[in-house]
Amino acid sequence: MSRVVGVLVLSLYLAQATADLRQATPKSAGRVNAQAVDARKQAWNILVEGTHGNMDQRANAIQALGLASGDAEAERLAEDALADNEPLVRAAAAKALGALGSSASISNLQNSLNDKDISVALAAGHALIQLKSNSGYDVYYSLVAGTRKGGTSPITEELDQMKTPERAIGFAFDQGMGFVPYGGYGMEAYHAWEKRSTAPTRAAAARELAKDPDPRSGQALAKAVSDKEWSVRAAAVEALATRGDTAFLSDIVPAMSDKKDVVRYTAAAAVLRLSQRAQGSGSQRH
Repeated sequence: MSRVVGVLVLSLYLAQATADLRQATPKSAGRVNAQAVDARKQAWNILVEGTHGNMDQRANAIQALGLASGDAEAERLAEDALADNEPLVRAAAAKALGALGSSASISNLQNSLNDKDISVALAAGHALIQLKSNSGYDVYYSLVAGTRKGGTSPITEELDQMKTPERAIGFAFDQGMGFVPYGGYGMEAYHAWEKRSTAPTRAAAARELAKDPDPRSGQALAKAVSDKEWSVRAAAVEALATRGDTAFLSDIVPAMSDKKDVVRYTAAAAVLRLSQRAQGSGSQRH
């Protein structure tokens, strides 16, 4: 009997507690909402303050905006930063806009492809690719082909900017290339940067062209298979294999005799991939 009474008392207690909880919920929700509003206000104050700081602070704050997907104010701040005096900040702005998925910023990013600083142009190119705009491939094409698409303007001066190892490494990592380590020769690529070589940068650009639908990029990659730098040759072969166009088999086969083993291995794997595709389809260069 006492057990039954105990259960009834417990049931009544739980019922009352539930009722009290239901009554408290709107108040608790109100407090949570107020706290969220305060936190959001504090967050914006931090970011806005950062955008008015020194160069590093501005770059860090602007690039962090890329996490605020779907926020129109974040997109506005990042777009404004495309006109910053410092290339580091402009590049951060381009990266943020790509991460934000700001399709409304495509036109401004296309203008940034012509930025006098190659780091900004590369960041804009990567952002445009993230936004599904094929115009972003143009700057990578220019690094591989040595000229701008549709023109003969050399990019020697721009490439010279990438001879500084720190900037080249920043390009490879920040643009999401994943070039270092690349395959099994990451340290060799790093040593190339130490020697003030632009080869690793051009190799990373070649890999980025793997998904460019423009036929000119395929042709540029085919030419790069015989580049004087082994890292560019390897990257070009890999990119051609990824593109999947069997018409480039004849350009890749000679690379199986390359003096650099990693180029030979990459070419051999590419031949296997493309020859298998060729068995069931025709060939047309892309």
